[in-house]
Amino acid sequence: METTAPNLLNVTHVSKHYMKGSGEAGVPILDDVSLTINEGEIVGMLGRSGCGKSTLLRIVSGLIEPSEGNVVYLGHPVDKPAEGIAMVFQSFALFPWLNVQENVEFGLRAQGIEEDEAHRRALKAIDLIGLDGFETAYPKELSGGMRQRVGFARALVVNPNILLMDEPFSALDVLTAETLRTDLLDLWTEGRLPIKAILMVTHNIEEAVLMCDRILVLSSNPGRISAEIKVRLKHPRNRLDPEFRQLVDTIYARMTQRAEPKPAGKDGHFAGMGFGMVLPRVSTNSLAGLMEALAAPPFNGKADLPVIADELTLEVDDLFKIGETLQLLRFAEMESGDIKLTPAGIKFAGGEVDARKKLFGDHMLSYVPLAARIRRVLDERSTHTAPANRFIQELEDYMSEEEAERTLRSVTNWSRYGELFAYDESSQVFSLENPQ
Repeated sequence: METTAPNLLNVTHVSKHYMKGSGEAGVPILDDVSLTINEGEIVGMLGRSGCGKSTLLRIVSGLIEPSEGNVVYLGHPVDKPAEGIAMVFQSFALFPWLNVQENVEFGLRAQGIEEDEAHRRALKAIDLIGLDGFETAYPKELSGGMRQRVGFARALVVNPNILLMDEPFSALDVLTAETLRTDLLDLWTEGRLPIKAILMVTHNIEEAVLMCDRILVLSSNPGRISAEIKVRLKHPRNRLDPEFRQLVDTIYARMTQRAEPKPAGKDGHFAGMGFGMVLPRVSTNSLAGLMEALAAPPFNGKADLPVIADELTLEVDDLFKIGETLQLLRFAEMESGDIKLTPAGIKFAGGEVDARKKLFGDHMLSYVPLAARIRRVLDERSTHTAPANRFIQELEDYMSEEEAERTLRSVTNWSRYGELFAYDESSQVFSLENPQ
């Protein structure tokens, strides 16, 4: 019979949306998110780019306020940075003019801790995290892994109950990240870390299974918790263990599960079919490359997502962006943890350059409403030109300014490849190169 560990933090019905320039509420980032963090566990938040997981972490930390809902830490509402909650960021965020010890002591000095006590605690944290001997070194003298260790020491020195981590290993090379991840897990399992729980954001499925006791999978547009997966494997975990691989496959399948289609209108997002789809930045080289890899042996048109990710050394975030774009264009289907080329995808992979471009352009007009809108406007105008700002303004009725610019840039690049229209960067004007 399981015993329930003491509860440290509760997130209850939290939603977040950002305001448009007009003062209206924008597209929601998070919607009705509730979760708990208990003593003695590592909890991971996993989801695709733009699902709001980093925003949720900042709400938990007290750095930003939710639009609705609340966060309670040890019985007290979190409406500002809370004592007892510390964060390690993706970027190292060190002060270059301070040495290692001074960087670690910075938070303690801000709390008014006496100098001798600050020195003692900083040296202890530096030793714990494996930087003993580098106290007087400056950030420019350190490798990326060592700089991130300083970030960990700076968070641990305040003796937090909860350590928040926002993709703390993603800026490091593979070997450095593996070493730091292993060292952190060893300290945790040995009970040497002065913390009671960890809440981490990651985009790496294997990392989540390797480290976490619970994994929260967030869906997108807006971000919601779509699944909670318990990991009962003992530490240290083996990536080659069949149970480990099965969990990875299960999470891939959960993240590629088809959502209910959205109705047409202003709620259209990437998964929908409307004009207001928020599109990722993906190069046509990446799209063609994945189709070619899938079409070739040993995949022959269909692959398990974890296998193709490993084969092409793609992070899950990048793989999903490419795969979903191919799905949007009807060149592939993603479901149940697999990706499979459609007949059109197989035709593209085997085609010559001109045939590929023609097929790609035809699919753009059929399945990307923004591309079809731009082409129609250019065809109808006597000048066969139109300013980009006209389409940006239309898109901003559906999404943020940043998303609108990214979406238009993506469609522009894809449509150039498909030879649908041209774009002049200096004048920011679309045109037909060879109007008929």
